[in-house]
Amino acid sequence: MSKRKKIFWFLLVAVLVLMQLYPVSRPEVSPNNPDDLMKNVDVPVNISTLLRSTCYDCHSNETRYPWYSNVAPVKWLVYYDINNAREELNFSEWNSLNKMDKAEILDDISTEVLEEEMPLKIYPLMHSEAKLSKTDRESISEWAEMLAEDLFE
Repeated sequence: MSKRKKIFWFLLVAVLVLMQLYPVSRPEVSPNNPDDLMKNVDVPVNISTLLRSTCYDCHSNETRYPWYSNVAPVKWLVYYDINNAREELNFSEWNSLNKMDKAEILDDISTEVLEEEMPLKIYPLMHSEAKLSKTDRESISEWAEMLAEDLFE
């Protein structure tokens, strides 16, 4: 190996090691969420299963971090995505929302799931259980629309 290639590989490894030392706040995980959707709404089992496998890692305080979420630069993207997802919708805070916010979120869920905007395309690549069929998407959408209607009865 030429001297130039050795220097390149040494620098690459050094940069990767240094990247691991850059401090980044990991979104907190909390198993105790009294305002959680699943604790406060009678969600059908099939929908509950789909939401937990497809949405909860990013849209709740019950994130399960895979091994690769500890390695920079991937962890930066994972933490960024989780923080943004929780800002948009955090199922762990469901009961603290007012009816109008819930209705708007449910409308967004229905639309984004049907239009295949959620889950993000990259998520099912790493989490095979998060792949939604057309039927799954329609079921989630119908459930969200029904729950939104029930809010105002």
